Amino acid sequence: MGSLAISSTWVAFFQYAAIALAFRLILFGNPVVHVDEEFYQLVAWRWTQGDLPFVDIWDRKPVGLFLLYRLFLLVPGDPIRIYQLFGIASTAATALVIQRLAREIARPSSAWLAGIVYVFAMPAFSCSFGQAPVFYNLLMALAAFALVDVWKRAEAPDLLVRGIIIMLLVGVAMQIKYSVLFEGIAFGCMLLARGWADVWSWRRLALAGLIWALTALFPTILAFACYAAIGHADDFLQANFISILHRLPDGEASWIRLATQLGALTPFWLAILVAPRFMAMPRARHPLVPAVLRAWAIAAIAGYLVFGTWYDHYVAPMLAPLSVLAAPVLARSVPDERWFGRLLLVASAIGGLAVMGIQFKNHGTATQFDRMTQVIRNEMHGGCFYQFDGEPALYRSVGACIPTRYAFSTHLNTWTEAPAIGVDPGQEVARIMLTHPDVVLIGEWTQIYLPNHISRAVVKDFLARDYERYTGFVLGTHHFGLYRLKHH
Repeated sequence: MGSLAISSTWVAFFQYAAIALAFRLILFGNPVVHVDEEFYQLVAWRWTQGDLPFVDIWDRKPVGLFLLYRLFLLVPGDPIRIYQLFGIASTAATALVIQRLAREIARPSSAWLAGIVYVFAMPAFSCSFGQAPVFYNLLMALAAFALVDVWKRAEAPDLLVRGIIIMLLVGVAMQIKYSVLFEGIAFGCMLLARGWADVWSWRRLALAGLIWALTALFPTILAFACYAAIGHADDFLQANFISILHRLPDGEASWIRLATQLGALTPFWLAILVAPRFMAMPRARHPLVPAVLRAWAIAAIAGYLVFGTWYDHYVAPMLAPLSVLAAPVLARSVPDERWFGRLLLVASAIGGLAVMGIQFKNHGTATQFDRMTQVIRNEMHGGCFYQFDGEPALYRSVGACIPTRYAFSTHLNTWTEAPAIGVDPGQEVARIMLTHPDVVLIGEWTQIYLPNHISRAVVKDFLARDYERYTGFVLGTHHFGLYRLKHH
């Protein structure tokens, strides 16, 4: 029986992986899928060249995410396809855990389809390959799976150890994205509730809670200790915790995103909240499991809502618990009950394909990217390349020095980031331009998102005085101007 179960597990994993890869073929191998993924790979690559995250190349994501991408670079082959294959494997593994969790509240055929819903829905929210949730969702799903098992075992003697394992998974996930803190708090509370149900004393509960909390914080404390040991504690704290408190909201645009994304989740809301009123739901294997799954979903929703920026990929942490909770309406046998599940499957597939198509159109093709790289390289004379606007992947493909630690262009060219990065953007752009980069790239579209007019005026002033525009280039739907120093 054991070998049969292992065999079926691998079969399901490869099914999910094959479907995920086939579903994403339109973008597979493309180096400009999403600016975030490009930047994570850039930071990892620069780290191998000696640049330290937060110190020599700045961002506010946890160092664990960049470490993960650095590990991907150890695998021989095309680095673009390598990280994308790891993303597909992580998505398939998460779908597998979703299937196992869904079996607690749904039939096996419905549970398998819950994993498919997740595979389809992730690209609908810009998480096709390498966004942070692609990787930390797996850890949180595994933690939820272990938590469900805890609640199925009353007065189990190993609750403390199981809780440590669960909170360690949460802690590692936090070093990929800090927003999982809210799910982690919910998991910790549910562990304490299990201890309370097992009639633990207050002293035992307090000690266990302290151990579990420290376990969850340990990976972050370890990362901070490493930076403090080499004299960069302030850089770590500013990037990881202080900067996010100073980032400005973008007002009406964020509310539009919130409404759009909650609307896009309508098939999930119908399957989870409306369908049970019209059809009989399968009985859960254990009466407490549905409550645990609902608490996980509520915590994930809270983690999405609290930050107020509501970018599409912030929806992804909700997709794992929502896919599990929607499982009972999938693969229904009664004709009148099938439409809830079919709507969810079809909407997830159409949404995923549509968003990937938009990304392909907007960001451009690998061929365009390679041509643009060559156009830039042809004007390099051993100096630096600076892109005020553009795709972070160009820094890696051009291979020239980067004249600033703020290589993610929106940190210097948007007003929302101006008070958050630790320097004055206008002054930093002036400093960059005074180093006379060989080539400067700037966007030439009229509808600029949240522009920092000061830093943009600074770069345009330098370009008018010291540079000449030698060509324009179209990458996807974006038009760029390329400038070279006049003395070249």
